[in-house]
Amino acid sequence: MSENVVHLHKPTDPPTDDTAPTVLTVVPDAPARPVPLWVRSGRVIKAGVTHESTRAAARAAARHGLYTLNGGRIVARRTWDGRTGSRYERMIRAAEAAGNLEAAEEWEERLQRFRAARHHRRMDLLHSPVDAAKGVAVGAGMSIGVLVALGVVMAINTGHVGDVITPLSATVDFIALLIRIVQVVWGPALTIGPFLALLALWSVGRKQQAAPAWALPAHARSGEGEPITPSIVVKALRDLGISPLKTAIKEMGDAGASMLGPIRIAGCGVEVDVTLPSGVATDEVQKRRRKLAENLTRHEHEVFITIPQAARTVRLWIADSGALDEPIGPSPLVTDETMTANYKTGKAPWGQDLRGDAAELSVYQRHLLVTGLSNQGKTAALRALALWLALDRTVQFWIADLKGIGDWAMFDGIAQILIEGPSDDHVIQATEMVEDAVEEMNRRIEERRQDPTVVFEPLIVVVDEAQLAFMCPVVGEDRRPYGGSKATSRYFMAVRKLHNQGRAVDVLMWQGTQDPTDQNLPKLVREGAHTRASLVLGTESQARMALGDKAVDGGAAPQMLRQGLDKGTLVVASDGITIPAGQASITVRTHFIDDEPAAEIAERAKMLRDGAMTLRVIDRDEERDHLADVAAVIGDAARLRTDEVLKRLHALDTAVYREWNNGRLKRLLEEHGEEPKKSHGVMVVRRDDVARALANRDADGSASASQ
Repeated sequence: MSENVVHLHKPTDPPTDDTAPTVLTVVPDAPARPVPLWVRSGRVIKAGVTHESTRAAARAAARHGLYTLNGGRIVARRTWDGRTGSRYERMIRAAEAAGNLEAAEEWEERLQRFRAARHHRRMDLLHSPVDAAKGVAVGAGMSIGVLVALGVVMAINTGHVGDVITPLSATVDFIALLIRIVQVVWGPALTIGPFLALLALWSVGRKQQAAPAWALPAHARSGEGEPITPSIVVKALRDLGISPLKTAIKEMGDAGASMLGPIRIAGCGVEVDVTLPSGVATDEVQKRRRKLAENLTRHEHEVFITIPQAARTVRLWIADSGALDEPIGPSPLVTDETMTANYKTGKAPWGQDLRGDAAELSVYQRHLLVTGLSNQGKTAALRALALWLALDRTVQFWIADLKGIGDWAMFDGIAQILIEGPSDDHVIQATEMVEDAVEEMNRRIEERRQDPTVVFEPLIVVVDEAQLAFMCPVVGEDRRPYGGSKATSRYFMAVRKLHNQGRAVDVLMWQGTQDPTDQNLPKLVREGAHTRASLVLGTESQARMALGDKAVDGGAAPQMLRQGLDKGTLVVASDGITIPAGQASITVRTHFIDDEPAAEIAERAKMLRDGAMTLRVIDRDEERDHLADVAAVIGDAARLRTDEVLKRLHALDTAVYREWNNGRLKRLLEEHGEEPKKSHGVMVVRRDDVARALANRDADGSASASQ
């Protein structure tokens, strides 16, 4: 038996034939090259310089040094303002720039009084040395006389003539003691005095945070809660990157303060009007909203820019940091159980504007359109108005909920017609409902012609998720499409007719739609609404579709809202809501009314209406197979939560399953030998369990049939 020999050294003449033994050569690693001393030293120095502790120490040193330096500048400016009329002149220029002539005249009068008082003081200085000398001489003489008189009294009392000068000598000794004390303290005072003065200047600078942002502590650098002052606003405008604006601010003698009107508290923020210099357009500032907000140490959604009536003026509303993320509280509909509504004279409590004032909407003879992206609160905003109006017993409702998941179920018993479901059949029924409203409108118009004094009960036709109606592909037997935006489109033409003449006889069209486009929200329909409101949208073009060019050109920007974070925040363009003068829209944070309180409000409305009957449009000729429906809604999923199964059953057939709950679903499965089980602590329905229940039922049916 032969073995291969492995040599651990390299032979001088290695064999060349194929049968040569395997040779393993071990090559030692090359020695590591030493790192030069200057490289190691540089690394250590760099690590020390860039260490966070070093940087924090450098920031602290710079911060406290600048506190002292800028504190001296602040004290000097205050002293200069106190000795001169510069403060009054600044206020006069600011009042003139804001067009407030009364305030300018008042400040000018104060300036004149200040100058007169200063002149009087200066004239007094001409006579003060002589008067001071006379006062010192008289005072010294009187003091010596009093001391001598006191000494005479002491001498008479003691019988010693020398006591006459005792009070005078004691006073001289006291003065000498004071002089010695001053001599002792004077040296240290001269040494410590400058340090005390620097400490005072440092205290002033620290209180005013008079240091660059990079040198401030972390909590101060974040800018959270930083108050808005004229200097901050001017600096934010100067740094927008608009060259004519920056140049004009540098050339202004007051550093740009004359551009600003008064900064007014407005709700959870402040508001200020800015008069732009010549050569700067208002839309240039509007386009830089994000940069302006960051310059003001705010997030983009915390700054709103609108265009008032005054020329070359932008109105800035700047929120307090984080204020817009706070809830606004419950709706008065929830908290006030005695509240009623009046269609003609009342206003619906919809929410709050950015100032924190109540935002109330009049719906009298106004068609309504609410749009926005999906799941942002469109239905809740539309339903809140309907719930308020339901408290007026004279108002009739015809409602088509094309989402069909029970958002409008509480109107069962209030609405004369209630359609719930997303299918084409539901869209057809909604279209026929709107066409019936047109017929009702025509009937009322004809009756009004015969009797101009007749008064009709308001009829509100609500279609939620109206984009499904506009996009419906079904064509009727008369070859007219239900959807679309042509003259032959049934839903489109019915809505147009209501928009044209419905308000005259109080037949109003309310629509809710999502993600507007020209296809799912035709131009003629959206422009027929008197009240147009939009939640967050994706683009400016969609904002123009939702609110119109005038509102967007005037500063309305629903595309700037934050998807998911600004749920329920609407930008509203309507003459039915109070909008600040000169603005074309207003931003409203609506009250959210959840399903349970909404049902309670609906119950109050039903009590006022004495149990109105609701016509459900969908009729069925056969009973549903509940177990098969459960299997259908589960589909291919291995398991579904019980609440999700109930939602899908509700969407499948609202009329049958609207009253179902977890207990009813459990009983259905138990009847066939199965029941819901828990998965990770949550009750679920398993697809295999439902399949076995179906098999058990079929087996029981077959056994019964064979017997």
